[in-house]
Parts: sequence; C-alpha cells; structure tokens
Amino acid sequence: MPAEKISSLQNPRIKQLVRLRDRRPRDEAGVFLVEGYREIRRALEKKVALSELYYAPEWFLGENEEALIREAEAAGARPFELSKDAFAKVAYRERPDGLLAVAPQWRKSLEDLEASLAGSIPFLLVVEAIEKPGNLGTILRSADAAGCQAVIVCDPVTDLFNPNVVRASTGVLFSVPCVVADNEAVLAWLHKRGIRAVATTPAAPSLYTQTDLTGPLAVLMGSEQYGLSEFWLKNSGALVRIPMEGQADSLNVAMATVITLFEAVRQRGPAQG
Repeated sequence: MPAEKISSLQNPRIKQLVRLRDRRPRDEAGVFLVEGYREIRRALEKKVALSELYYAPEWFLGENEEALIREAEAAGARPFELSKDAFAKVAYRERPDGLLAVAPQWRKSLEDLEASLAGSIPFLLVVEAIEKPGNLGTILRSADAAGCQAVIVCDPVTDLFNPNVVRASTGVLFSVPCVVADNEAVLAWLHKRGIRAVATTPAAPSLYTQTDLTGPLAVLMGSEQYGLSEFWLKNSGALVRIPMEGQADSLNVAMATVITLFEAVRQRGPAQG
C-alpha cells in the first residue's frame, strides 16, 4: 500500500509516538517502540508482528533501508513516510537512522521457558531490580552472546519494553526469551527443575573462578546500587564474588554480568553450550 506522508508535528500519530516513550501509555496500548535498522531487522527475523513502520529517507545512513521497508510492509506493517522534522520529533536517538516501528508487547511465563530448556543443560540468567534501562539492555545482549537460554527479570524496576532497553540490547530482546516474575515464584521454579542458583555479591567468600558453574545453572545478578536482596543471598546454592583490587568497591552490573557469564561458558565448555 502507498505510504501515508506526515509532515506536521501536531499530527495525532506523531503525538502518540511521543507518548509511547513513557511506560503507562505503552502498557495501555500494549505496544512499544523499536527504533533503528538493526533492531527492526531482528524483529522481522523473529517474526514479530510490527503494526506500523515510520521512516524518513533524509535520515537514512545506508542503502538497505528500502529493502527493509518493503519486507516490513510484506509482513503486515502499515508504512508512514515522515518529514525530517517529524521523524526527529518521534526519535529517541540523538542521531536517528530514519526507521521506527511499533511492535506488540508480549508476556511470557516461567512455564513458557520449558521449550527453550528441553533436551539441554539449563543455563539461565536471573536479574533482580535492575534500575537503568541501558544496563538491562546490555545484560540481555551479554546473555545472548554467552548462550543463555533465557533471562528472568525478578521484581523489575525497569520496564522490559523501555526504548533504551530495546536500543542497548541491539534487538536481542526479540531473540532471548525473557520472563518477568517475582522472587518466590522464580525460586520455586528453579528448585522444581533442579537448577542451581549461584548469586553474586562482593561479600561472598568464594571467587567466581573457584566455584563450579557447570550443570543446570542460574546466575543471579542484583542491582548496581543495592546488590541482590537478602532473599536471594539466603536461598542461593552458592555465593560468589569478582575480585576487586583497586579502590572501586563494585563494577557496573552489566560488566559484572558478562564477566561471570563467560566464566560459566569457559567452565561448561562445548558439551554444555
């Protein structure tokens, strides 16, 4: 279908896209924003049903945008061509690339992870109360790189569909199964399936490199400000720490996550990958 053209900053669709930066309007509409070529490409690869695609040729950075637009249209996305100023209004990147889509939110349960774990030795990441969207997105990206079968977000502070989570994950949000659940439900689910929880905390007696991270495993990471809650410190199968030799008493949570996950990858080897 021919793309509807929009140039007015007062157009109702422009105003709605701006509102979708905030969580309440996103949740009320059941949708979220996906900005950027790579992110939209990954959404299409995972058969996410994009409802709308907004584009502004004056912002394009490469030569593949037109093909992506045609692919999104063929998959059912309604196209809208925006003026440069209109796109700048709705973009949340400092230097946009002229592509923005609207995607449906989804909700997965712990039981929905069964298919991801079938026939494998479980390797999961559990994060609790991560405050910063950029950190959560980077954590998703690291979990994907490490081969985690799923990420479980406990007692979330940050919305999984925050635009900066999508951006920092570089679209990995669409490929790594993500579940949001409370601590008690997650612990019961892990116990039922014989998955050992290993919690990270600066006060742990054991180094992460000296702890067995093979077998069915869930690595637990807490918030950067407060760390893991007492609930997880008391109910985990092991507590580990990353050695800190300088004056800093903690690492960025996304950095600590990738360090710990890839130690697990090293220990587990290809047989458990």
